[in-house]
Amino acid sequence: MTSTPHDLSVWGMFVAADWVVQAVMVGLVFAAVLTWAVFAAKSLELAATVRRQRQALAGIDRAASLGDAPADGLVSAARAEWQLATDVAQDRDGLKERVASRLERLEAAAGRRMLKGTGVLATIGATAPFVGLFGTVWGIMNSFIGISKSQTTNLAVVAPGIAEALLATALGLAAAIPAVVIYNHFARQVASYRALVGDTAAAVLRLVSRDLGRQR
Repeated sequence: MTSTPHDLSVWGMFVAADWVVQAVMVGLVFAAVLTWAVFAAKSLELAATVRRQRQALAGIDRAASLGDAPADGLVSAARAEWQLATDVAQDRDGLKERVASRLERLEAAAGRRMLKGTGVLATIGATAPFVGLFGTVWGIMNSFIGISKSQTTNLAVVAPGIAEALLATALGLAAAIPAVVIYNHFARQVASYRALVGDTAAAVLRLVSRDLGRQR
C-alpha cells in the first residue's frame, strides 16, 4: 500500500511512492536528462560541421581546377578517382560517372554520421509516455488496494496516492515532448546539412568537368 505523504511536493510524492513507481520516475528523469545532453552535444557537432562544410564549399567555388581546390573529403575522393583512371582522355564520361558515384556515397555517409545519436530521442519520444502510464496504473492500483484495506473512500486518504501515480505520467510527458521536438529539429538540420554536402559535391563535379574540358 502506498503511504500517505506529509506534503504534496514533487519530492514528497516521490519519497512516499511505491518502489515500482519510484523506479519509473527515476528512469524518466534519466531519459529527460539524456535528451538534453544529446541536444547540447549534437547541436555543437552540427554547428561546427556545417561551418566547416560552408568554408569548404566557398573554397571549392573559388578554385579554378580540382588541383587548386582546398583539402576536403569530397575533393580528395575526386582526386583519388582521377588518379585511378588509366586513360582520362579516352574515358571522360566514365570518369565523371565514377566520381559522381563516389561523391554520392560520401554524401549519404555524411547524413548517416550526423544522425548518429538521435535515435535515442525517437525511442524516448515513443516510449516515455507509456512508461509513465505504467507507473500511473501501478500507483492507482496500489491506491485502490489501500482503499479496500482501509475501507474508506475519504478523498484525503485516496488523493495522495493518486497524485503520486499521476506524477509518473507528468514525468513521462516531460521526457517525451522535448525528445520528439528535438528529434524533428535535428531531422531538419541534418537534411539541410545533406543539401549543403550535395552542393559541395556538385561544385567538385564542376571542377572535374572543367579540367576534362581543358584536356579535350
